[in-house]
Amino acid sequence: MKSSIHLSDSVKALLRPGVVLLAVAAVAAFVLGGVSLATSGRIESIAAEKLSASMQAVLPADGYEDLGIEDNGEVEAAYAASNGGWVVQTTESGSQGLVTMLVGVDGSYACTGVSILDSSETAGLGAIAGQASEKGEAFRAQFVGQTAVVAVTKDGGEIDAITGATITSRAVCAGVTAALEYCAAIEPDGSVPQPLSDAG
Repeated sequence: MKSSIHLSDSVKALLRPGVVLLAVAAVAAFVLGGVSLATSGRIESIAAEKLSASMQAVLPADGYEDLGIEDNGEVEAAYAASNGGWVVQTTESGSQGLVTMLVGVDGSYACTGVSILDSSETAGLGAIAGQASEKGEAFRAQFVGQTAVVAVTKDGGEIDAITGATITSRAVCAGVTAALEYCAAIEPDGSVPQPLSDAG
């Protein structure tokens, strides 16, 4: 009898830390869930504001209509600007990962601007492509007015690559080219093409 009570106490002693940990985990999960719920709306709002500001930077307009295209991994989204032209979101492979950008395209199928939305390129090198610095702005300004296939000078094009960041520069060129080609394929009636299966 005495030994069974002793065994019961031992079991309780073993279980007590597990129960405490379980209770702490449950409370932590509840708190984290609440924080996530409270901040998710704000995060979405900030992302929408950033997208809107970037659209205005590449092709100013009173509004933009989402054309609802299928994402093929290169051309991810396209928007018709209220005053003509389009804003196209593209993603290309850079030297350290993906480079996501917005490209403005006017009614004559010329680039009106480029804004880097997201990249993980090397600081001081490829990251310059998206920075609001003199070098970054000078790099992006080269794309304004470009039509058809856009390339760096090493590849026979007109774009001076960022020093030490040719791969990143090529990625931006590829993204601009993809946007220009996509817009050039939009039908006169405004119907939009789905991305080509061999686009890459």
